[in-house]
Amino acid sequence: MSEWIHPGLIFILGALLIPLFESIGRKIRNVYMIALPVIALIDLLFMSYGEYWRVPFLNYELIFGRVDALSMVFAYVFVIASLCMTIYALHVSESGHHIAAFLYVGATLGVVFAGDLITLYIFWEVMAFSSLALIWYRGTKRAHEAGFRYILWHLFGGMFLLAGIILHIMSFPGQEGIAFDAFAWGLGSSFIPSYLILLGFILNAAVPPLHAWLSDAYPEATVAGAVFLTAFTTKSAIYVLLRGFSGVEILIWLGAIMAIYGIIFAVLENDIRRLLAYSLISQGGYMVAGVGMGVLGTKVGETAVNGAIAHAFCCVLYMALLFMAAGAVLEVTGKSKLTELGGLYRFMPRTFWLYMIGAFSISGFPLFSGFVSKTMVVEAAAHGHEIVWLLLECAAIGTFLVVGLKLPYFTFFSGVQCEEAREPPKNMLFAMGIVAFLCVFIGIFPQFLYGMLPYAVHYEPYAPGHVISTCEMLIFTFVAFWMLRDNLRPEQKITLDTDWLFRLAGRKFIWFCEQPLITFAEIIDGALRKIADFFAWLANNPAVASRMLVALTGAIVFKPFHPLNEKYERDLNELKRVYSDEAVHRMGIGTGVLLVLIFFTLYLFIYLSYGVLWR
Repeated sequence: MSEWIHPGLIFILGALLIPLFESIGRKIRNVYMIALPVIALIDLLFMSYGEYWRVPFLNYELIFGRVDALSMVFAYVFVIASLCMTIYALHVSESGHHIAAFLYVGATLGVVFAGDLITLYIFWEVMAFSSLALIWYRGTKRAHEAGFRYILWHLFGGMFLLAGIILHIMSFPGQEGIAFDAFAWGLGSSFIPSYLILLGFILNAAVPPLHAWLSDAYPEATVAGAVFLTAFTTKSAIYVLLRGFSGVEILIWLGAIMAIYGIIFAVLENDIRRLLAYSLISQGGYMVAGVGMGVLGTKVGETAVNGAIAHAFCCVLYMALLFMAAGAVLEVTGKSKLTELGGLYRFMPRTFWLYMIGAFSISGFPLFSGFVSKTMVVEAAAHGHEIVWLLLECAAIGTFLVVGLKLPYFTFFSGVQCEEAREPPKNMLFAMGIVAFLCVFIGIFPQFLYGMLPYAVHYEPYAPGHVISTCEMLIFTFVAFWMLRDNLRPEQKITLDTDWLFRLAGRKFIWFCEQPLITFAEIIDGALRKIADFFAWLANNPAVASRMLVALTGAIVFKPFHPLNEKYERDLNELKRVYSDEAVHRMGIGTGVLLVLIFFTLYLFIYLSYGVLWR
């Protein structure tokens, strides 16, 4: 079928009906919410390539449905992930939480299928505000503050994106101006719009130093909300980078720095969800680097693009699984710091093993999903980008060290022995089981994923040499961890990131507004009030006021001459006494009218003279 309902519309309109089904019954609501992503998945299966859902707008035509290989692979993983995440969140009672999550998914699908920049920007902003609700729904002071910073960052990025879109439309008239295709890069006539649009994209991708919103806000979201957040914002940013900036060399280095930067901060973290948030940033570095190496028309470039897409697909799944397990720990213990956890394996063995499947996947173990996707990007970097290759390999070692060893060891075994815990609700375990199955399935049968990619895959992940070298690296990392595990023991501390600079500057700005600026404003306000009061007093009775001003002026002028000064002061006091009854000495109305006419005549003369002189 060539025309089909937009899958994003299924989530957006479906979200608005959730309160109706809530009023019928909780079970009916849950069945309805599960049905929405299932319907969306069936919708995707019947889609055919092309451009659909065209809507006239001013002198342009908005394209809400550009369906091709790139948009479909992201749409599939987003819908599959939304199904698992919805099951995970079924125990959440607040309908508003589910509405925000479904709007978030629908807006992300709107970004994926957007065929023009205007449509892209609309869904881009809806995505930001709907995801904000998933942070604020936790209801804590830290969540409200983190959410406020989160939306400020995204408004900042959206401002640059909108400015770039407007300048791009001005540079290219007609439908070409709003087309969402590859952007010109370099110092040409349209380089400024491209730079602004790229800045808006990489902020959502959490590229350092524009990344702190992620590690700040995701750990403060609700248990289920954090799982949704891991999948959509950063991966939709990878999608738009692939669509608009594939092959831009600066992204190679940004991605390499991002990969190593995120894992260094993950090593330092104590909070398990913050640790995973930094690991998410690190994994995004592989994708960004892959986008930068994606010079189309070359074998290495196509491998890099395929690797970035495949890794985004796998990362959505295994990061969701990791955050699900971390959320389960927080759900049943109320704690998320490694220094407060330990010995949970006795109470949560299923959660542990499900977590480890996600950990094996993100670490790139053979037979798990990360092994068949991450190594594609690393392989592309080995051809001509040796330093980038080295940084990505170091990040892979750090990922296993932190996510695969440190976090599970100090959460489920060593550390403070938790006295009592339990497995999370069944819906949470079931959702984790589905995602874990997908991670293993893709790892064993990578052709299932490779068949979705836009370019032919000439990469064999299970080459014997590759498998052996990977196993050696993982074994040596485990040995190093076991020998140094006491040095890696978590500590109760706060890790300062780049957002500390912005917060410091913000506090200084607030102090300036509250202290010097307000003081200066009060001085100006007081002076203006006195001037206004003076003119009001003068206009109230000009006759008395003019005589009093003359006497006061004389007293001031002749103040050095004591006899005269005393005389004028006596005259002034007498004048105040005599004219205290202003009604007796009030000026007649004719005099006031005369003064108004004189003022108006002078104004008219000056205005006409100004016009003659400048004519």
